[in-house]
Parts: sequence; structure tokens; C-alpha cells
Amino acid sequence: MKNHNQLQEKANLIRKWCLRATTAAGSGHPTSCLSAADITTVLFDKYLSYDIKNPLNLHNDRFVLSKGHAAPLLYTLFGMAGAYPLKEILRLRKFDSRFEGHPTPKFVYAEAATGSLGQGLSVGAGLALLAKREKIDNKTFILLGDGELAEGQFWEAANFAGYHQLDNLIAIADINRLAQSGPTMFGWDLHKYTERFRAFGFEVIEIDGHDLKAVDDAFREAIAQKHGKPVAIIAQTIKGKGISFLEDKEGWHGKVLDEEQLQKAILELGPTDDQLRFDLKQPDITLLPVPGSINSTINLSFNRDQEHATREVFGLSITEIGKKNKDIYVLDADVKNSTFSLDYLKAFPGRFIECFIAEQNMVSVAVGLSRLGKIPIVATFAAFLTRAADQIRMARVSEANIKFVGSHVGVSIGEDGPSQMGLEDIALFGTLPNTIIFQPADAMATTQLTALMVNYQGIVYLRTLRSKTPLLYNEQEVFEIGGSKLLRQSSEDQLTIAATGITVYEALKAADLLKKEGINVRVMDCYCINPIDQSTLVRCIAETIHPILITVEDHFVHGGMGDFAMNAVTPSDKMVQVIKMAVSHISHSGKMDELQEEAGISSSAIVKRVRSLIPVPMLP
Repeated sequence: MKNHNQLQEKANLIRKWCLRATTAAGSGHPTSCLSAADITTVLFDKYLSYDIKNPLNLHNDRFVLSKGHAAPLLYTLFGMAGAYPLKEILRLRKFDSRFEGHPTPKFVYAEAATGSLGQGLSVGAGLALLAKREKIDNKTFILLGDGELAEGQFWEAANFAGYHQLDNLIAIADINRLAQSGPTMFGWDLHKYTERFRAFGFEVIEIDGHDLKAVDDAFREAIAQKHGKPVAIIAQTIKGKGISFLEDKEGWHGKVLDEEQLQKAILELGPTDDQLRFDLKQPDITLLPVPGSINSTINLSFNRDQEHATREVFGLSITEIGKKNKDIYVLDADVKNSTFSLDYLKAFPGRFIECFIAEQNMVSVAVGLSRLGKIPIVATFAAFLTRAADQIRMARVSEANIKFVGSHVGVSIGEDGPSQMGLEDIALFGTLPNTIIFQPADAMATTQLTALMVNYQGIVYLRTLRSKTPLLYNEQEVFEIGGSKLLRQSSEDQLTIAATGITVYEALKAADLLKKEGINVRVMDCYCINPIDQSTLVRCIAETIHPILITVEDHFVHGGMGDFAMNAVTPSDKMVQVIKMAVSHISHSGKMDELQEEAGISSSAIVKRVRSLIPVPMLP
């Protein structure tokens, strides 16, 4: 084994700098760093192949710190690998520092933002699966905390890794017995963890995580594994290892040493050479992701005498784009025949990832794909995306370039009932900064918005309909982020109706009915909900006889398109009345028309509301 004493000294140097950094910060989780110092020292010193100058080199091994509260460990490891002077990590948690309390993209060596526990194995599975699909010979290592092994998503990811035979994935479980507020579920009962990992198809190696030879042997065995199974190294460790007054002590999870305690701890660690460094193995090949514009040309035509479901047109559109772009990956949660991502599977099986009914894992797998320059398309029912709200939130923190497609939106889905109705999804995605939300009403809008979605760098949400709709637009229409379409307008318009998706058709029916009564109304298709077309909304209100805006949408009242519109139309020169027509109660099974009528978003409901606001003119 490579110089045992020097390895131990490097591990103690890591401990020293993790303690120094957290004491300088006045906050952090030093004891969680100390338990994993020996394991990660062996990994970085002997086994990790990594080009420190090119973190995105596709041939680098990947290291995911799932237990993100141990961020000082991550920062110290890369400092000792020569990425920056170690003294820089003393800026841990400072306002303008890249060394945040939990890893974020400010730290370029972080594969993803972590700290919301239970997501790291999913991210690592995405990285490992991509390497297998694209025949890149590297390994993905994920350092897990034992506390997070109680998270359901973790076992979704383990199931996924076993099913996809990710033998290039090595999970390292740091079993230090203590979580934040007390002992973990199984403490140091390694057998409990071993039997669970084996049940999900892992090869398992149990070790003492502070025995450097055992750690070395475990990594050598894990890396040699080529039998179609991921590997889990179950390492029994001691929280606070190396410092007598911290070892296996409760109450120290998020607590740092004061200066006096720090000096005492450093004395216990013994002499360490601050110049010791890791000499990382270099990959044989340097290959970086090549960002570039996407060829999003879509050659589709539609029969104007037929109706088309936007969910079906999405499937056709993304398959057209996939013909010209090998970086497009589509992820499914066992609804591909309903979202019509099945079209993509048939055309490009190697770039389609079946995640089964495990939406939380699916989103975090997509984060891993995005990290290495791919454009993941995550498609499922809109209602089921809400169960992955935290994963979507963390994807945004990771600055991931993911496209989400939610089908079966609103009460318009009909007989399937409320469990399948996406009625909270606009609110979910609308909370995330710089996230684009599209809702096409017809086939032509869907093709163009799918193209815009793929070309945008960042998170986009595309809302698609179950029901078929007639064509509104022709091939010459141009759509843009932040745009809208005026479908009815005249110089005598009384007020403006802004609709989106299925309610565009209800608004048009209402406008035609009202016109017969001598009431002209303006109708907008807000196909881009965020950012909403503020300039057109304000102009319409200024040009209509009454400063009234009615928004109509198949979504719950709060957090929907109506709120975006209300925030946009606040001119100071006159009062604007905004009336939000949206779903205000839990729906049930029924026909689409029945449910829209009951929800108060039908054409007749719109007519009734307009009549209550605008007196019917006396006809001659």
C-alpha cells in the first residue's frame, strides 16, 4: 500500500483545514467532514482520474458529494488537488465566496448543488448512465451520508442503478451513526444497509472506514467490478473522527469549534505538512462538451380539417429535433404512450431513458445529464411533477438545462378525475427565477414552442393538453419567449380577455357570442405565461373602452397565469380591474365540457362574467 503514514497525514491535513474553515466561518458541519476524511483521502490520492484544469472533461471520473453539508471536505479535497491555495477555503460561507455552506455551481468542481439530502445518488446515476451510453470509460463516485439513506428517492436511485446495470457507479456510504438530531435509523448495523443495497442489485463491500488498507482494498475491488452491478462500499466510521472530544458525540452536527477548541484539536491531530497535495491521475483523453445552437427545424404539417392534441404534437416535434441533435435525451416515468415521448423512444432508443414511476429520481438523473452538456427532456403528467418539487428546485439551484413537459393539465382531461389533473404546475414552475413557462393551444404553436424550449439555456416548462384542438395558426406565424397572439381585436373592444391553452377556445367562443349581442371584446392567447407579454397586456387595456382584464385558465386560481398577468398590468395613470377566472375547487370525473362549466372557465361562464361588467347595448 502506498506510504501509509503519509496517507494518514493527508487525511489529518484534511481534518485540520475542515476545522479551520468552519471555525473561521462561525458555522458549518465539521464532524461530518471528519468521518469521511480517510475514505476520500485514499480515493483522491490513489484512484480518482481527473483533469483539474478541465472539470467538464467527459473522461474525468465524477465525484458527487451527496451529503452536501460536508462541503468543507469537498473544498479541501480539491484544494489539496491543486485547484487553488488551501488558505482560500478560510473564506467558507462568506457573502462573495465560491465556497458556500453547501455546494452550488459557483464551485466549478461540484457536479450538482447538493444539501437537500437523498438526491446525490440520482445525480450520480445520471452521470454514470450517460458514460455507459456514450462508451466513456470512467467511474462515478458518490459520497453518501447514512442519515439520507432514509429518503425514498435514494432507493428510487438504487433501483434505477441496479436495473440499468451501472457497474461504473460506486456509492460510498459514510455510516457514522449520528444524524442531525440523534442516531440514524440503523446506527452501525452495517448488515441492515448491506442487505438493502444487495436487494437493489448492488455488489456490497463492508469495511472499517478508518482502516486505510481496508479502504484501499475496497476501492481496488470496486473499480475492478465489471459484472453489470453497481458497487456500494459500506464504511463504518466515527463522526468527529480524530478529535477525542468530538468522536461519536451527539449535539455536534451543525456546531463548530471556538478558537481554543480548534487549537486543542489541531494539537491532537499531530504535525501535518501543509504542503502535502494529491497528484491526481490524468485521463488519457480530453473531451469537453461543445455548446452550440440547436438545429430546431421541425418539418411537420397538419390537416386544417382535423384536430390535434398538443401532447401528441410535442412527441412528433421533439423527435424531429432529435434527428439533428444527438445531445437530446428524453426521460420518461412510464407514461410515454400518454405524453407521446414514445415517438422518441422508437426513433432513438439509445437516447431515451426509462425511469419508471419514480419522478424524483428522474428529475435528479436529468441534472446529471445536464452537467455534461446534454439537453434532457423530462416528460410526465403535470400532476406528477409536483411530487418532485424539491428536485426541480434543486435543479434550478444547480443551474441545470432541463426541459420539463407536463401533459394532462387541468379539468379538461375529463373522466380520469382530480388525481390526474395538473392544476398546480404553473405555480410550481412560476416560483423559480428565470424559468420559462409555455402553454400552446394548437399544433402549430406546439411545434414552435418546442423548438424555442430546446434552444433556451435553462429550465423551461411546456404544458400540453390531453384533448384535441383545432388549428388556430398557420406555418408563417412566429412565436417568441415573452410573446402572445391577439386573436380578436377591434377599435370598439370593451375589455380584454387573456386566455391560455384550452381556454383560448372558450374565450373565442365567448367573444363570438358576445359580438352577436353588440359587445366586442379583445382576446389574447398568452402562450408564454412566464415571462408574460406585459407590453401587449398594457396596450390592450389602454386601447379598450374599460380598463378591465379577464384572465381565464385551466389551473387553480392562485399562482397561475392570472397572477402573472395581474403583476404585469399595474399602470400608474389609471386603475385596472383584473378578474381571474380559474379553477377554485377540487374537481371530479366527468366530460370535459361539464367540468369546464362547473369550474367556471367555459365560454358560457365568460359570457356571463362579461355581461355582469358591461351593460348589454340597446339594439335598434
